[in-house]
Amino acid sequence: MANTPQAKKRIRRNDRRAVVNGNRVGRIRTFVKKVELALLAGDKAVATEALAAAQPEMARGVAKGVLHKNTVARKFSRLSKRVAALG
Repeated sequence: MANTPQAKKRIRRNDRRAVVNGNRVGRIRTFVKKVELALLAGDKAVATEALAAAQPEMARGVAKGVLHKNTVARKFSRLSKRVAALG
């Protein structure tokens, strides 16, 4: 258990940040899921719109440090490829 006041403060801070970061990752997942659903429906216009909305959210996740940049780059690349493949 934490012995110093600073260590106790860090634990409290980490708990608060975990909630914020969890919400941020969940929001990104929601945006990605909208793209996935549009892809399953085969609707290129909706998928393109959803992808355009998801990209800044994913980039923000990288900037805030909740996701690794290569992970986001890979996910965005794969989604882009699938949207482009829609006829």
